Amino acid sequence: MTAKQLEEGRREKKRPRQKPRDGKSTRGIGAFLGDLGPGLVTGAADDDPSGISTYSQAGAAFGYGLLWTAVLSFPLMVAVQLMCARIGLVTRRGLASVLKKHYPPWLLWFACILLVVGNTINIAADLSGMAAGAELLTHIKRGYFVPVFAIVILLFLMYGSYARLLKIFKWLTLVLFAYVIAAFLAKPAWIDVLKGTLLPDISLKKDYLFTFVAIFGTTISPYLFFWQAAQEVEADEALNHAIGDRPRGALERELGDARTDVVTGMLVSNVVMYFIILTTGATLHLHGHTDVQTAAEAAKALEPVAGKAAALLFTLGLVGTGLLGVPVLAGSAAYAVAEGAGWQRGMDTQPHQARNFYIVMAASMLIGVALTFTPIDPIRLLLWSAVINGILAPPLIIIVLVICNNSKVMGSFRNGWTLNAFGNLAALIMSGSALALIASWFGLIK
Repeated sequence: MTAKQLEEGRREKKRPRQKPRDGKSTRGIGAFLGDLGPGLVTGAADDDPSGISTYSQAGAAFGYGLLWTAVLSFPLMVAVQLMCARIGLVTRRGLASVLKKHYPPWLLWFACILLVVGNTINIAADLSGMAAGAELLTHIKRGYFVPVFAIVILLFLMYGSYARLLKIFKWLTLVLFAYVIAAFLAKPAWIDVLKGTLLPDISLKKDYLFTFVAIFGTTISPYLFFWQAAQEVEADEALNHAIGDRPRGALERELGDARTDVVTGMLVSNVVMYFIILTTGATLHLHGHTDVQTAAEAAKALEPVAGKAAALLFTLGLVGTGLLGVPVLAGSAAYAVAEGAGWQRGMDTQPHQARNFYIVMAASMLIGVALTFTPIDPIRLLLWSAVINGILAPPLIIIVLVICNNSKVMGSFRNGWTLNAFGNLAALIMSGSALALIASWFGLIK
């Protein structure tokens, strides 16, 4: 069999998201979404419980004043995630594996430590948020739900099929589009909405900086960088040994597919982000609820579309995104450490085949469970996890930029000026805002 035939077979088997050869498609939007790959999963996981709570608090506290962050963050998150996808496709390695091969060990483990710390805290926050939603419906204390959610997710990852879990819960996240409907039913002042979208009203006050860093920390999160690259690699890994080096044209087509996938995933994520801020601004903020402390308060934003069922709708969104997001958090940490240590890894492997990979995954989950039993309210924990990610992300973005501009790693597929411009802008904005927030904590900015 020729290399060309192998390539065609590989693309048909592993890249079903491409159109038929005649260029025509008789498939509907559901099939199109079903065919999208790591980019869509990443986008869906981006709107995890931490994201929902952060956007809800942004709208409640500042009304429409932070809508512009959705416009700004979209090209930045596309650039960062696309760079990570390109690293996976071009090198056929995850981020940690690339760092291990081409850079000094201290840089590899520095990146892994940042990731594991941020992920563990985020797992704790997401599990706590999911449990808070379950408590809202059942009135059973959330402490009972945290270990249940953790064990169910871990068993699915270890002995079930992540692909099956994905198919089930990917569609549950569509509940979040209820915020789009609720936004229109709330009848916001559209002139004010337009101003909030296009005219940034920037402040250096501590609360504003805290929310700004949280927004960027939950949209451009470190765990998504490692996950994106690892999943691009895993999508092709099965037939890599048979194909060998791909023709340049084949890799260019794959990079084009990845671009479509990433842009679609990030667009879905940002549309949800935009309308959560808009809806909570038009409901909670307008009625004086400027500080969201509980899941019940956050759920009130959905009353225009769901009425008494608002709590149910909010909980479905919270639990659904958590069931997508927590596996990505645990999985990305496990991928990074396993790649760095040279262990067997993969979501489709069994525990006896990749023991250390699953040990890292289980450990991050168990530590996350332990962290939920703190006096911090779940909503505040979700916000703080977003802020921590916002502080940890900039150095990792810089590492991604360095890799993507290294000709020894990327060959002729190094970053163009567009990816470099938006990637550097993401690093600059997130670094600057994180430093400003830290300065405000020490009283250097008032």
